[in-house]
Amino acid sequence: MSRAEDLVSLVQFCDSHGIEISLLHRLHDSGLVEVIRDGDTLFVRVETVPRLEKIVRLHIDLDINLEGIEAISHLLDRIELLQLENVALRNRLRLFE
Repeated sequence: MSRAEDLVSLVQFCDSHGIEISLLHRLHDSGLVEVIRDGDTLFVRVETVPRLEKIVRLHIDLDINLEGIEAISHLLDRIELLQLENVALRNRLRLFE
């Protein structure tokens, strides 16, 4: 189990962002958000909060449905991996310059 300071309760997150907890349950069911259960309380890891906030903004502000969020999330993850690969390749290339 993670330390308490590494976790944010779903209720606290929902209250601070003005959203229904059912949205986070749907995000969890679709695999977009990892939820941690401790007794009757559900949590997310602190390091996932920025990603979760981005997902909530896509859904609320841009009215993007869950399927669209899944596609966007997959593409953003792929872009991040490609950027990391690009940096690694540039670093290797510098060795040969």
